[in-house]
Amino acid sequence: MALYIVEADCISCGDCEPVCPTMSITEGAVVFKIDKKTCTECEGDFDVPQCVKVCPIDNCILPLEA
Repeated sequence: MALYIVEADCISCGDCEPVCPTMSITEGAVVFKIDKKTCTECEGDFDVPQCVKVCPIDNCILPLEA
């Protein structure tokens, strides 16, 4: 389970980075990135992924398909 940020939609506001309980979100060269190796979609910490909750852009942060 992991999420990813749709680069074309991300406005690099940075709202997602401080709310990530696993510190999986970092600032990339252009937009923020989610480390798929450490992202848990907040399972065990919150009912909904916190990055999705605070992101001002709908459908900018989506589940990574297997």
